[in-house]
Amino acid sequence: MGLLIDTHCHLTSAGLCEQAEAVLARAAAAGVGHCLTVGQDPADSAAALELAARQANVSVVAGVHPHLAARVAEGWDRELAERCRDPRVRAVGETGLDYHYDFSDRASQQRVFRRQLALAADLGRPVVIHCREAHADVMAALAEFPNLVGVVFHCYSGTLDQARELAARGYWISLTGVLTFKKAEELRQVAKWYPADRIMLETDAPYLSPEPVRNVRPNEPALLVHTAARLAEVRGLGPAEAAALTTANAVRFFGLPPGLGSSDHGSNRP
Repeated sequence: MGLLIDTHCHLTSAGLCEQAEAVLARAAAAGVGHCLTVGQDPADSAAALELAARQANVSVVAGVHPHLAARVAEGWDRELAERCRDPRVRAVGETGLDYHYDFSDRASQQRVFRRQLALAADLGRPVVIHCREAHADVMAALAEFPNLVGVVFHCYSGTLDQARELAARGYWISLTGVLTFKKAEELRQVAKWYPADRIMLETDAPYLSPEPVRNVRPNEPALLVHTAARLAEVRGLGPAEAAALTTANAVRFFGLPPGLGSSDHGSNRP
C-alpha cells in the first residue's frame, strides 16, 4: 500500500487513550506512519500534547469543537493561542458549526468558530473544519478570513455541488471510512472528482470504522488502510499511488517534516 498519515483522530478518547502505545504500534505495523490527534477543548488539547511529547509519530490539532462551544471558560482563546505556539500543534480545530445536534446554541458556535478562525489567521496555522448541516454559514464565516493559510473540511460528507464550492475557494477535504459505506455513492463521486492535490485521509477514530470492519469498535488509525484502498479504487490509482498522494498532501497541508512518512520514523521518542 505505501505509508499513510491519519490526518484526524482522537487518541485521547476513551477506548483509545488507555491503549495509546498499542494503538500506535498497530498503526505503524499497518503502514500508518503518523497521526494527528485532535483536541476538542482546552483540557483535551493539553492531553493531546502530553501524548505527542511521548510519541514521535503524533502531532496535534488544538481547538474547540462546536459541540463544546457553549461550555468553554473565559480566557479559553488566550489559552488556545498559547498552546498553538507549540511546534507540535500543526493546526487549529476542529472548529466549525454543527446544526444537526445543536449541543451548543448556534450563537455560541458562531462566536467560538469565528474566534478560532481569527486565531488561525493571526498565527499562520491551517484550520480544520467541522461542518454538519451548516454549509452556508460555515462558508460565510470562512469568507471573512481570506488570509487563512489552509482550510480542510474534515470528514467531508457534503454534496458534489458543495464540494465544487470548496474547490473553487482552494479548500481541502479529508475523507473517512464513510467513503467505504455502501450508500455513500455521492461521496465517492466527490472523491473521484476532487482536485488530487487537495485530498487527505483520516479515520476520525474512535468513530466511523470503515468497511469491511465497520462493526469494529473503537475505530483506530490502523484501519485507515481500508479507506485508502477504496480511494485508490475510486480514482483508478494503484494502492501505493494513493498512499503517496495523500501522504504528500498531508505533509504539505500541515507543514510536517517530509520524513514523517518514512518507514524508519519510530513510534517512541528516545
